[in-house]
Amino acid sequence: MSQKIEKTEEEWQGILTPEQFHVLREKGTERPFTGEYWNHKETGIYRCAACGEELFDSSTKFDAHCGWPSFYDSLDRSKVREIEDFSHGMHRVEVVCAACGGHLGHIFPDGPRPTGMRYCINSVSIKFEPKPES
Repeated sequence: MSQKIEKTEEEWQGILTPEQFHVLREKGTERPFTGEYWNHKETGIYRCAACGEELFDSSTKFDAHCGWPSFYDSLDRSKVREIEDFSHGMHRVEVVCAACGGHLGHIFPDGPRPTGMRYCINSVSIKFEPKPES
């Protein structure tokens, strides 16, 4: 289980860019096909942009043709939390970082095998760490 990271909204504003703050703390969404990682193909780990928690491995990333980075599984299910979301007149499942509570995106049941799930994640809410060369 991730260690909880608690900061005031003012502390988060001092750490995050305005766009990161909007997405991670105010549950915003970046426009599709505009984020840094929607078409990113390097090998490595994607971490929470707010707290650095390891969240997704590039081996589970796939092109969902939706304009946001998509993964069929998280690195460790204890690192993300799923929360029922009834905002905007819809029923969705929000994905947040278990360590800091930052909004990452949503999860949908239309992904590839083996899980059948699609973690649709905002690029601005994650940071890529390349796999060290052997």
